[in-house]
Amino acid sequence: MRSIAVYPGSFDPITNGHIDLLERALKIFDKVIVAIAANPDKKSLFTMEERFEMIKTSLADHPLKERIKIDLFNGLLVEYVQSIPAKTIVRGLRAVSDFEYEFQMALMNRKLNADIETAFIMTGMRWIYISSRIIKDVVRSGGNVSGLVPVIVEKALAERLTSLTEYAD
Repeated sequence: MRSIAVYPGSFDPITNGHIDLLERALKIFDKVIVAIAANPDKKSLFTMEERFEMIKTSLADHPLKERIKIDLFNGLLVEYVQSIPAKTIVRGLRAVSDFEYEFQMALMNRKLNADIETAFIMTGMRWIYISSRIIKDVVRSGGNVSGLVPVIVEKALAERLTSLTEYAD
């Protein structure tokens, strides 16, 4: 039996920290599905399809790409995971502040489906301070995020945030 894990998130946009966590998960699981969530509570910078394409391009030359699947989903995560079928949700932790929210979500997911486990993986020290939100804030303020995100993401952020700034004036 192959072990399959689902790594969900908004990935708006994907960062090198996300990719690091994916690589850590691939050391544990035979296959990891990067599941891009539709989150109506978040105002996304990129559409789900744009995020899908950025992730696909970012991982196109990855040495373990045959063990990675990228997918989109709507609705309850546990229902999506069960439909795969997978048994594990992978979540990253950067700091204690992440733990409280992630712990609540893991307990709710367990309540909804006790057969699905959540595995927490610590983010690599190199990426512990970055998040998609911080990356967007830095680019909006004219900062350089080179080396923190895949090249395609860096270009997309520059194009999107530059055009948004021009229209805001």
